[in-house]
Amino acid sequence: MISRRDFLQTSMAAAALYGASGFGNWARVAAQQSLTQDKLLEFDTFGNVSLIHVTDIHAQLKPIYFREPSVNIGVGGNKGAVPHVTGADFRKLYGIDDGSPSAYALSHSDFSSLAQAYGRVGGLDRVSTVINSIRAARPDALLLDGGDTWHGSYTCHQTAGQDMVNVMNALKPDAMTFHWEFTLGSERVNEIVEGLPFAALGQNIFDAEWDEPTELFPPYKFFESGGVKVAVIGQAFPYMPIANPGWMFPEYSFGIRDERMQEMVDEVRAQGAELVVCLSHNGFDVDKQMAGIVTGIDVILSGHTHDALPEPVLVGETIIVASGSNGKFVSRVDLDVRNGRMMGFRHKLIPIFSDVITPDPEVAQLIDDQRAPYMDALSEVIGQTADDQTLYRRGNFNGTWDDLICDALISERDADIALSPGVRWGPSILPGQDITREDIWNVTSMSYGEAYRTEMTGEFLHVVLEDVADNLFNPDPYYQQGGDMVRVGGLGYRIDVTKPQGSRITEMTLLKTGEIIDPSKTYQVAGWASVNEGTEGPKIWDVVEAHIAKQGTISLDPNNSVKVVGA
Repeated sequence: MISRRDFLQTSMAAAALYGASGFGNWARVAAQQSLTQDKLLEFDTFGNVSLIHVTDIHAQLKPIYFREPSVNIGVGGNKGAVPHVTGADFRKLYGIDDGSPSAYALSHSDFSSLAQAYGRVGGLDRVSTVINSIRAARPDALLLDGGDTWHGSYTCHQTAGQDMVNVMNALKPDAMTFHWEFTLGSERVNEIVEGLPFAALGQNIFDAEWDEPTELFPPYKFFESGGVKVAVIGQAFPYMPIANPGWMFPEYSFGIRDERMQEMVDEVRAQGAELVVCLSHNGFDVDKQMAGIVTGIDVILSGHTHDALPEPVLVGETIIVASGSNGKFVSRVDLDVRNGRMMGFRHKLIPIFSDVITPDPEVAQLIDDQRAPYMDALSEVIGQTADDQTLYRRGNFNGTWDDLICDALISERDADIALSPGVRWGPSILPGQDITREDIWNVTSMSYGEAYRTEMTGEFLHVVLEDVADNLFNPDPYYQQGGDMVRVGGLGYRIDVTKPQGSRITEMTLLKTGEIIDPSKTYQVAGWASVNEGTEGPKIWDVVEAHIAKQGTISLDPNNSVKVVGA
């Protein structure tokens, strides 16, 4: 008799070979250059349960351009494994034709020219259309939001997340979990969560004083779907007080808490759960590791690291689904659940091509209503990109948006060196495109955006780089916090990603003089997004706006300041 794992592996193989994952279907359509809404949404309904997954929207209400990373290095057991495959290797792995819409959606190559051909992606009015289509075929499908929703734009900042709350409520999710939401401050988060018409889940969100689970964020919720009792367990971002300012949410603690996750899985199974879904904001590699430790999870809907994978990854008997970011994709997962077990699945990663998918008119109007009071500020043109300059933010070591931010920090704050956080959110700007105030806020908006200027010794700079590098390249995923390497301006260095902490970073160089950084010497450093309470300085969006306004047309030199070894 075939085992359940063998059955699932067969399902995965069939998905890869015959398009049962749904990716093969739209990839072939893409190769034919004949995208239509019907073809994008085409899906052979399967089994008895449907899940709809969105994650890491980062407050992007409107269609955008968004470039996928050119570099995404895996270390340890994840070296060379998805999602740490990019560019031509990624396209070869999934059978994607160069120049096709699928290449545009899932890869970085020829991004600017393909963007001109295929247009913007995302827009929550288009996402609503996709959700409505799935619900028409499967009315009791569960819509699950992986978090990083109430953060990342001008209007979200100005309304303390209310614009996103209003629009997401219209999409009618069944549950969500959290990360950047907590940077609104715990008082504001509590206020919003108390009024949500759906479940706010986090089995790993604890009361910091008593080290006990919170009542406001229950660990799980049961749903009835297709005659199946489904348990959805929430997993918030584990490293909140490390990666973000703990003083903004002092009453909460987090952590992976995989032992408690196992307890929750066992508990819901004991209560009759026939399908167990983990709605996670761990990051993909952490989810893979957790899936190998915790037994009994059927599906992990993965968020945080912004990975978009055309097919789920199987770990033991758990499938892990990665649905991208910024409203660029929606995942549909249909499951065959019989006798209390998941016996098979069908999956489709649906790209939200904004020029192909018709907007939901009610949600489109709601979005416009949220933005209307701010349109004058949003639409003001500050500068323009040169005809050969794309601005993007992705890649382990640099993105051109961050190069521009570092240039602005050095220029406007009179510094030798600039540091910019390796966050992964933020849309792209094409060559020859106007840069509006909204564009600047889309890559800088946060509740602790002060641009500091301080003195740091060469020794301390080395410590900073080593610490961030370990967050990214520690071979144990449980010590990785997601995000990318801190961006640097005015500073070059060599990094060996295979070395242990403390010895990865060498050959630190002050670029303006070519001199090696002296551990005992003091340097003027400007940066932003410090997690320290009481940080002073102008807001980073004002710093960047001033710099762009002075430049007029933005043209950046290629950034070759980081030499990577061992990747």
